[in-house]
Amino acid sequence: MGSHGIKDRVAIVGMGCTRFTEHWDKGVDELLLASTGEAFASAGVDKEQVDAYWLGTAQSGMSGLTLSKPLRLRDKPVTRVENYCATGSEALRQAAYAVASGAYDVAMAVGVEKVKDSGYQGLNAFPIPNDGTQRTLTAAAMFSMVAPAYARRYGVDQEEMRTVLARIASKNHANGARNPRAQFRKEMSVEKLCAMPAVAGGLSVFDCAGVADGSAAAIVVRAEDAHRYTDKPLFIKALSFVAGDGSGLMDPAYDYTTFPEVAASARDAYAQAGVVSPPDELALAEVHDCFTPTELVLLEDLGLAERGTAWKRVLAGAFDLDGELPVNPDGGLKSFGHPVGASGLRMMFEAWLQLRGEAPEERRVSTYGSRSLALTHNLGGYPGEMVSFVSILGTD
Repeated sequence: MGSHGIKDRVAIVGMGCTRFTEHWDKGVDELLLASTGEAFASAGVDKEQVDAYWLGTAQSGMSGLTLSKPLRLRDKPVTRVENYCATGSEALRQAAYAVASGAYDVAMAVGVEKVKDSGYQGLNAFPIPNDGTQRTLTAAAMFSMVAPAYARRYGVDQEEMRTVLARIASKNHANGARNPRAQFRKEMSVEKLCAMPAVAGGLSVFDCAGVADGSAAAIVVRAEDAHRYTDKPLFIKALSFVAGDGSGLMDPAYDYTTFPEVAASARDAYAQAGVVSPPDELALAEVHDCFTPTELVLLEDLGLAERGTAWKRVLAGAFDLDGELPVNPDGGLKSFGHPVGASGLRMMFEAWLQLRGEAPEERRVSTYGSRSLALTHNLGGYPGEMVSFVSILGTD
């Protein structure tokens, strides 16, 4: 990787986030107004003081007009971006680099998705012409292949693997039950989760992230200007994005126990931020738990656990809210669902709350006060062909 990064050159000074759930009474406009309004208020600015906007959405709008119309923006550049499930993170990445370049003083990144009442089970992926090699399995089916592959490689028997995945879901549901912005706010026991019937491979419905509507927003400025807007900014230490070449689909050696794009983006992010030992330096990690086996593999690809050991550490509670390194303390995609354009910024909103000491007592990470860095991670695509984003944020 040849990225030089923008360490300590850009800061997040305001954030907003709606509840992620089924908003039967709200459309895209209302969700955007809610998240941006909260972000404006937290930074103490109005829409005219923001020089440029980036909007991330997969299917809730096709241009910058999706944001400029409800906000009644005049004579402002508004760029709509999309990059699979990392769309919200991509909006932040582009806004941050625009500020770092000196092109703008203040920029806003916004993510939104409204799909719950669309009539579809999830996003309506319209048929894009391809070379004929595209897989036709569902996302759940494709990620279900990760669990037996991991179990076979590291000698985990089927029953124990089921318990590991249930333990991940149970952890995230316990965190989400304490979060008023989460879609699912009910704790689920490991025993109850293990008893769920399979719907894709060995995965049950509760191994899968739900479908939700939501929006989140962030305001970024140059680091040296940050304290003009807030006394507790978050400084961007690293932003890394990697797009794979899809070779996992054709490589007989690819075994579904790692996502190479994630490992590459993590290495780059740690190099940018100067992080040497992630488990010891990070206060929390928000990772893309679209399915429970995804989180298991991510723990190793992101360097939060040694290869072949994440399953043991999950069972030991190392990634619980009160564990050695809390993972998905807000409840993750498991509790929030996944409105694609907003999820990446929702993760950053959790880092915003936790690192600034604004998370409620019952959901505060065990590492608060002793560590000052947070990681957020998105992936998009499927095992063997994906994109991956990693950010490192800090208070110092």
